[in-house]
Amino acid sequence: MDAAADRKLFLGARLKRLRRDLALTQTAMAADLGVSPSYLNHIERNQRPVSAQLLLRLADTYDVDLRSLNQGGAADEARLTEILADPLFKGLSAPRHELVQLLEEAPGVADAMLRLYQAFDDGRTRSRAAAENGEGLVETSPAEWVREYIQSRGNHFPELDQLGEALSEALTAEAPVHADGFEPAARHRLAAKHDLGVRTLPAEVMVEWTRRFDLHRRRLLLSETLGPSSRAFAIAYQLALVEHGQALNDLVQAANAPDDATRSLLKVALTNTLAAATLMPYAAFQRTAEETGYDLARLQARFGVSYEQAAHRLTTLSRPTARGVPFFLMRVDQAGNISKRYAAGAFPFSRFGGACPRWRLHSAFRTPGRIVTQIIETPGQDGKPGGRWFTFARTVERQGHDGFGETHDLAVGLGCELRHAHRLAYALGLDLERPDVTPIGPACRLCHRHPCAERAAAPIDRPLAVDDWSKSVSPYPFAAA
Repeated sequence: MDAAADRKLFLGARLKRLRRDLALTQTAMAADLGVSPSYLNHIERNQRPVSAQLLLRLADTYDVDLRSLNQGGAADEARLTEILADPLFKGLSAPRHELVQLLEEAPGVADAMLRLYQAFDDGRTRSRAAAENGEGLVETSPAEWVREYIQSRGNHFPELDQLGEALSEALTAEAPVHADGFEPAARHRLAAKHDLGVRTLPAEVMVEWTRRFDLHRRRLLLSETLGPSSRAFAIAYQLALVEHGQALNDLVQAANAPDDATRSLLKVALTNTLAAATLMPYAAFQRTAEETGYDLARLQARFGVSYEQAAHRLTTLSRPTARGVPFFLMRVDQAGNISKRYAAGAFPFSRFGGACPRWRLHSAFRTPGRIVTQIIETPGQDGKPGGRWFTFARTVERQGHDGFGETHDLAVGLGCELRHAHRLAYALGLDLERPDVTPIGPACRLCHRHPCAERAAAPIDRPLAVDDWSKSVSPYPFAAA
């Protein structure tokens, strides 16, 4: 018998996590699955394997993608391996089977280790920067905390999706969205229900602000520099605040953020999520995405949003009964600084550094406004092949004006596992069975691919191999392990 087919599946920790995500007791889940509570308890404690019949019941009862029970395993393993490559752990032996065992038996502990290292690495980076500037120690930034919190939720907030759908339906009932567009309906509701007006002002009056609420005069002030989709989003943001401020406050309170600044930033992020859910109601957006092959131009036209707004929304489609393609998204500027990084599924890039320069996300700046596609392969482990991902990227205009007399484009990259690529309009005509693949790595300081002409730094755990007699295509040749 084939060894893989005969292998017993012990998924206790991940089944327990699924049960907790569904807010079910062992007794309730056991009743749903038609098994005894004691049997389910044995499975969760890895004292019994998960049978094929139980897996099928799970999929049927909770509309679970069976692959999601092990989703993130390879990505989390890569992240732990990345962490242990830090010189901080030099001399510490942690073989792969121990990492796999940790992820399988104690995924919560693995998550805690990843978060702790993220906080440590952030603090170390900021401390170095502060020391160079003659300043004291700087705490972990609110932005990093919020980013990690949102990612810990899989970038999916079902309660906000439900509120957004209800608000969109209310707007449609009052003033049909498809007749005049979202903005007139939202303006009407703000005025009629909340006595709030909306005014567009010149850039020299707004100065640095693109959106500002005048509480005294009860007016939402918008800069003339905003395009139609950004203006609609700003109005949706204000509508979300006044309609569901308490629900947003409750979510922020439940997150247990460490300080006021972080709580404020988290509320902004959650309000943005609710605004997007109102402009792009989950069911209608997910259905249209599937029908159009995730064609962002079609989604933009249908919902009156920008490319980036639609792209970001695609990373949130994780409703169990109507899942979308699990996309990841990254946004960078021309200097390579990452300002957005979200994922609905496994995330193949370094969590503690930048993206590989071989990824065409960076070359999108050479062809502004045009979509460039690429199939990439991330490094494997223990001689096994790495993951393959279909990606596409294009530039977007930065909204607003910063007063420095020049605007700069950003590049937004989206991607998914190659097995999902056949569902995308951007992959039409490509040979997905025998694709042209570009090997990439994590951040250069963690990447062991050699030679690479685009390498910006040697791996932190490899010594340089430079001599007087030869020159490599790589500016930083290094010795093998």
